[in-house]
Amino acid sequence: MPSYTFEKLDDYRWQIPKTGGMRVPARLYATEPMLEEIRSDDAPQQAINVAHMPGIVGASLAMPDIHWGYGFPIGGVAAFDPDDGVISPGGVGYDINCGVRLMASKLQKDDLDRQDQERLVDALFHRVPTGVGSSGALRVDASTLPHVLRKGAPWAVQQGYGSDADLNVIEEGGQVDGADPDAVSGRARERGLDQIGTLGSGNHFLEVGYVADIYDERAARVMGLDEGTVTAIIHSGSRGFGYQVCDDALQDMDRAMNKYNIELPDRQLACTPIDSPEGQQYIRGMRCAINYAFANRQVMAHNTRLAFENALDLTPREHGLRTVYEVAHNIAKFEQHRVDGRPQEVCVHRKGATRALPAGHPLVPGRYQKVGQPVLIPGDMGRYSYVLVGTDRAMEETFGSTCHGAGRKMSRRQARKTAGRRNVTAELANEGIIVRGESGRTVREEIPEAYKDVADVVEAVEGAGISKRVARLRPLGVIKG
Repeated sequence: MPSYTFEKLDDYRWQIPKTGGMRVPARLYATEPMLEEIRSDDAPQQAINVAHMPGIVGASLAMPDIHWGYGFPIGGVAAFDPDDGVISPGGVGYDINCGVRLMASKLQKDDLDRQDQERLVDALFHRVPTGVGSSGALRVDASTLPHVLRKGAPWAVQQGYGSDADLNVIEEGGQVDGADPDAVSGRARERGLDQIGTLGSGNHFLEVGYVADIYDERAARVMGLDEGTVTAIIHSGSRGFGYQVCDDALQDMDRAMNKYNIELPDRQLACTPIDSPEGQQYIRGMRCAINYAFANRQVMAHNTRLAFENALDLTPREHGLRTVYEVAHNIAKFEQHRVDGRPQEVCVHRKGATRALPAGHPLVPGRYQKVGQPVLIPGDMGRYSYVLVGTDRAMEETFGSTCHGAGRKMSRRQARKTAGRRNVTAELANEGIIVRGESGRTVREEIPEAYKDVADVVEAVEGAGISKRVARLRPLGVIKG
């Protein structure tokens, strides 16, 4: 049994007090019924471990979709003082800048019959490569890759994949400064040559759906989301390139920790001071992977539009598929927040967590200034996803952060065992959801019951006041890796 206990702060906040080598408390956002499930894989212990890290400020935070990860829990948020804090690849994750883009069309659900939906899902499966090691959407050469790594989504737009209208509603405009291609290994560069525009495997997906419910009519109207609007969600990241950047940095930092006299409860928390040579090299390489992921999703968004045109015989004007917003999940950024009542720059690690900025924040795109930054929370392929907005309370409590999805409650192995020989694709087809996957194994690993009910997760963050519901989307068709 876990040795820690939760202190109830209110119906949606739970705290593990600072003890032993913890520098700050660990705080969890969840409803009481969720606690037993959250304890089951001992992910809160990882939040406690994070609380031991040098330079951490405020608290080690865990969102309600928390589950076991590498070093940091998935669903973890931690901020560090730039002067005496650390940077940790495990606090960002292997899939650097894994994120979600939501697109909305002019089409209504009733415009698509079953044959239209099948043609569309098949066209998406053809145009957006999926699966482990998938490639082929767009190959760049060694001389072009550095431009991708420095420029991100704007590079893709310059090559004809989308428009500036996309860039205006992507976190960071789809590009972060300070990326240095010389900071990444030859192996990482090699892996990045042929995976732009690909979905990958695991929990990554591209989903066609529709707006089923509206909770905040004003915010939904600003986002162009009406009941019945046909949507597309793209969930992917930096692919093998980002994985290699993380893996290389973890090895370097693991060797360097003794040099900096850093001792932690878990070696997977490998880290070095932010201003150390190892820390700075990782930051420069991480930013390359951030930009790679932005470019990757931009190319997939362009090819999604082409699939709509080809499958439905529509012009771009007729389908009107546009980007509503795109968020990053696995990322570390230097941001301004209030710490102990004073403004301070901190390095915020969000691993399986989403930025959630309130109305009026200077980093919120102009069209969303009055309602707040859209927050995109995908669920599983059998139920629903949510659109929320950020709040002032998130800025006060969570460094402007909230949950990022449903969160797994079964390992992939457990999910396969649970699914057994079931024909999951046929089950979902009977519910009106068309699924195409690279393999039956992947589909079985992603059965809906492998995930928490995302409605429970959203209830927790809305109850805590760190995000606010705008709309609920339901799936019509999904492609999986």
